[in-house]
Formats: sequence, structure tokens, C-alpha cells
Amino acid sequence: MFNRKKHGKWLLLALIAGLILVGVLVFTSLNRNGLQPERFDADRAYTHMLNQMAFGPRTPGSEAHDAAINYIKDELAIQGWEVEIQLAESLGHPIKNIIARRGDGEEWVILGAHYDSRLLADNDPNAEYRAQPVPGANDGASGVAVLLELARVIPQDIDKKIWLVFFDLEDQGRIDGWDWILGSQAFAESLEGEPDSVIIIDMIGDADLNIYREKNSYPQLVDEIWKTAASLGHAEYFIDKEKYSMLDDHTPFLSKGLKAIDIIDFDYPYWHTLEDTADKVSPLSLGVVGDVLLTWISQ
Repeated sequence: MFNRKKHGKWLLLALIAGLILVGVLVFTSLNRNGLQPERFDADRAYTHMLNQMAFGPRTPGSEAHDAAINYIKDELAIQGWEVEIQLAESLGHPIKNIIARRGDGEEWVILGAHYDSRLLADNDPNAEYRAQPVPGANDGASGVAVLLELARVIPQDIDKKIWLVFFDLEDQGRIDGWDWILGSQAFAESLEGEPDSVIIIDMIGDADLNIYREKNSYPQLVDEIWKTAASLGHAEYFIDKEKYSMLDDHTPFLSKGLKAIDIIDFDYPYWHTLEDTADKVSPLSLGVVGDVLLTWISQ
């Protein structure tokens, strides 16, 4: 005997199951097409910072510097990026820039950070410490940490061409025989074609995060990033005022007439001192910057 009530119950269950399946398929499709990216994980980024710090100061020519290169390469390879080491030389010093590529869309975005730490803690209030290397938790490791977590969450089939570039020899200026931004200068000089946007992040892990508009940065691109930050509720960290004029890894790109900006918190009291240590870096700050960049890229 036909049981209309039982039959209706099974039809309802089948309908619910079908709706769930459709939802899963739609969500998966959105993820696959970059419309619903995976969330930036601040704790993962913080772990990347700690792992770099475990090597010691990543000063040029040191074992820690080599260890950082291998770590960055390995993490990028795990996430399926095409990785290349650009070898160059400046002022007699070897340069190893790490370049990771993903996507094949028409829009070309470069995100960069430096991975070297400074040879001399010459800003340390204790004169006895000024000949020692800077640990580089915020000044170096924080930017790399954000890029490595972005490497995990940027969709593999994103409809943009994304390059993540880890610059060598950014932080050795005002030392005999050295200069600032040697790695990014070598990269920019060899760059073929014109990226649509170049975004540099530097010292963005400060637990007391205050990122002002940098005066030399390309204004329209700054507007886009700061509006994205405000839309996410991060206006207290991305402060809508100009404050500093920086010589940083964005400078060589600006010199070529490219649209480049520097996202930097220069109100960092431990800059170039032995106190630039992991306890001065906050997962929250890394998460704010990562969240803003991932949202901007996804849009």
C-alpha cells in the first residue's frame, strides 16, 4: 500500500540533500574561481615569523640567510607556486631575490618584502650592542610572513598574474661598502614589461600598528588599499594621513614610472636595535595587513 506521508518525507529529505549538494558545489566553484578566497590566517603568518627568527639574524652571507632562502622556497613550492632565484650582484655583494609566480590574467600585480636583516644594530641605545646584527622580527620577518601566508590563500587559478618577490639586501645602507635596496634595484632594472601595481610591505607586524600613507607612493593605488582597509574595519590601523617619505623597495619601481606603494609602519621604536624581537610582533597586525591585501587582490 502506498504511504503518501512516508513518501513525502523521503521527498523532503531528498530535496534538502540536493540543496546541500548544490550549496557545496557552488561554494567550491566560487573558491576555484577566486571569488570566495580562503581566509588569511594570522596565526599561520605569525608562525612563519617565528620560524625565520629561529634561524637567527638573516644577515648577508650568514647560514641563517641561506636557511631563510631555503625556507621561503620550500614553503612556496608546497603551495604550488613557480619559484625562481634571481642571481645578481651590486657593490661586489651577491644578491638572491626569490620570485614566485601564479596566475595568467591580464592584470599583473607584484607584492614584495625584504628577507634580509641588518648587519648592525646601530640605532640601539646601548653603544655596546651597535656592532651586533639586528634580530629582524618586524624589520624583515614580518613582511615575509605575510607574503608566505598569502601564498597559501591566493587561489591557484586567480584571473590575475601575481608575483611574490622576496628581496635580498634591502637593509644594509649607511654601512661602509653597502647601500640600501640593492636587491629591489637589481630586480627592477632587469624587469621586462610593466606591472599594473607594485605593493611593498615592510615592518607591518608592530603590536602597536600605525600605517600612514607614505608620501612617495602612487596616490591612486594608496587610495584603493586604504579604502579596502576601511571597508574591512581596519581604518584605525591604516591611517588616512601622510606622515613619512621613505626610501624603500618601492623606490626603484617609482623611478621607472610604475605604480608602486610602500605599506610601512615607521613608528617602530625598536628599528635597527637588538630589541626587534618576536615579542614585539603581533598576529593581529599581520592579520590586518594580510586581510587587506587578500581582499584587494580578490576584488
